[in-house]
Amino acid sequence: MRQRQYDLLIFDFDGTLADSFPFFLDVFDTLADAHRFRRLDRARLDELRGLDTVQLMAHLGLPRWKLLPVAVHFRALMAARIGEIALFDGIRDVLHEAAARGTRLAVVSSNSEANVRRVLGTDAMLFSQYECGAALFGKPRKLRRVAQASGVDGARVLCIGDEVRDIEAAHAAGLHAGAVGWGYARPDVLRSRGPQRMFDTVADLATALEG
Repeated sequence: MRQRQYDLLIFDFDGTLADSFPFFLDVFDTLADAHRFRRLDRARLDELRGLDTVQLMAHLGLPRWKLLPVAVHFRALMAARIGEIALFDGIRDVLHEAAARGTRLAVVSSNSEANVRRVLGTDAMLFSQYECGAALFGKPRKLRRVAQASGVDGARVLCIGDEVRDIEAAHAAGLHAGAVGWGYARPDVLRSRGPQRMFDTVADLATALEG
């Protein structure tokens, strides 16, 4: 067995572990109408997936002060329909294999811990740390908190997410960033932001974590 490169993996949840993008699209107009910002133009979806968070907020006319009430509303909508959210195919195997190799697992997410645990089910016990309910731009502090509490050297921590802000948060926290190509943002955009690792498929992630 090859020596693993990382001793702690910090996962984002939506779009990384959980396939919640279809749900996000389904409830987006409800959120937009309730909080008075622009609806998504489905015909421009691929273009919009190429924007970072600040650019997307500007496009939608969504001011920063509305982010918290929108996030709270989104979490509540998901909680009411949590049975519709599932992990991506193959993710459970990846988590079990990593844990079996002695790698510590954590979740840092803007979603609620209750939603995260309900989707993970019995696999929630694989994770030693949860930092949930993160503000949209508040992930660096939570990533640092998890890394420091774990006692793992920062060079052996990989933060895995599916958005530009996840890469930026990892780098701001002084940690390595891993980006996945199956979530909310386009893979080409993620690559342009310089993550230390890029995983185009769940199989790529599984193979990389083997050594």
